[in-house]
Amino acid sequence: MKTIHLNLILLLIGLSTVISCNGGQSKTLELSCEADLPGHTLATMAGSYYDNKYSKMEGVKPFLVNAEADAVQAVRQGIADVLVVDEVVFSQETIRDLGLKLAFKGEEAFPCAMAFKKGDTELLPLYNEFLSKMKADGSLDAHSAYWLEEGEPVSYPEGPESTNQKPIRYLTCISTAPVSYIKDGEWTGLDPDLVKRFGRWVGRPVETSYVSLASAILALQTGQADIVSGTLFPTEIRRQYVDFSEPYSYCRPAFFVKDEGSASEAGFFQKVKKAFLESFVVEKRWKLIVNGLISTILITLLAIILGTILGMGYCAMALGRRKWMRATAGVYDYLMQGIPILVLLLIMFYVVLAGTKMAGIWVAAITFALNFAASSGNVFASSVSAVPKGQWEAGHALGFTSAQTFRWVIFPQAVKSGLGAYQGHCVALLKGTSIVGYIAVMDLTRASDLLRSRTFDAIIPLLVVTVLYFVLAWLLKVLLNLALRRK
Repeated sequence: MKTIHLNLILLLIGLSTVISCNGGQSKTLELSCEADLPGHTLATMAGSYYDNKYSKMEGVKPFLVNAEADAVQAVRQGIADVLVVDEVVFSQETIRDLGLKLAFKGEEAFPCAMAFKKGDTELLPLYNEFLSKMKADGSLDAHSAYWLEEGEPVSYPEGPESTNQKPIRYLTCISTAPVSYIKDGEWTGLDPDLVKRFGRWVGRPVETSYVSLASAILALQTGQADIVSGTLFPTEIRRQYVDFSEPYSYCRPAFFVKDEGSASEAGFFQKVKKAFLESFVVEKRWKLIVNGLISTILITLLAIILGTILGMGYCAMALGRRKWMRATAGVYDYLMQGIPILVLLLIMFYVVLAGTKMAGIWVAAITFALNFAASSGNVFASSVSAVPKGQWEAGHALGFTSAQTFRWVIFPQAVKSGLGAYQGHCVALLKGTSIVGYIAVMDLTRASDLLRSRTFDAIIPLLVVTVLYFVLAWLLKVLLNLALRRK
């Protein structure tokens, strides 16, 4: 077993080595304007303005991703030819470190604004008033200069007296410096800092989370969020679904290509060491993994416990004598098998439990428990049915009641035959929790996404998370064996 584990780790390291190595040197792609884009693959964020614009351009093949880090890796690995993002996303130092080259910038400057729920008459007017005061005293320009041009610290306007402590639920769709990123465990940057200042101005705390643009807009529409940002351009299509504030900044699109002449001379182990330090040591980024690990474990354990209890009820209904009970169990099973767990999670968070204001981690635990109830219930039902009926008769002959017969005769045999399948479903549940980032829950997978967005290294964070999932799955099997077989 140890040999298998060692070989697996060596295989992962080997794959990371192959992926990290560049091929032979080739000429850097030369582009000067948008007319040169046809015939090339363009990497950009799904659902962004650039997605809507360039996906329709004849001759351009879009490569759509959910995070800037994935778009960067697509260009660096040769999957895509060109990367288009807002010009404020990368600093000059970051561009050099990533081995990219600015091909050209678009001529048109687009306004960036915050998005609010359609028809918002509470926060939106206040936010526009806040921006108006900042524009009047020059602090808005100073705010942009501070984050984008390393300017002087900003003096913000004083807000009205308020005792309203209801938090502002703020979602950011970007996780790259200097626009929006995590530093020392706190969200900071051009957008989060502006929202925090607004929160202080109105006397309300700000709760910040990171999700994709599509999930953020859905959260606005269902009342799960109050403000969304991410250098959003107010377009006519978007205005049909959300309201926008007055612009707080302007930016142009920037087109990047791989700089073939910027290959690093550092050796492989030096690169690994640097990537590890940047991913986990700098700014105490290891805390992201720890917090994600805690959330993953908590969701998994809660879902298994609650799902097992519900699964026992499902089993009782599936094996019940009444036809309506068996029919109800069958319908529930078909629903859980037919609905993808991601769709079920989004429905539970944005529709069913939206009005409860329940935290995403609890919604995730409930959703996975509902799904796990069907799979574990089927295991219980098939395991109990596999025990010969003569065992029931033997228990009754010994003077046991039906409950005692089940407890002392049937259950131990059912556990022995169904433990393997039950363990498999538990591990599948653990791995399935990797999707909870869609509802702004910081799990292991979301933590690795944020690390990749901060360092743009795709190997080390994914490798560490892979090993952690592997260890968690192994530990889960061991604990189930100890708990159930000993009992």
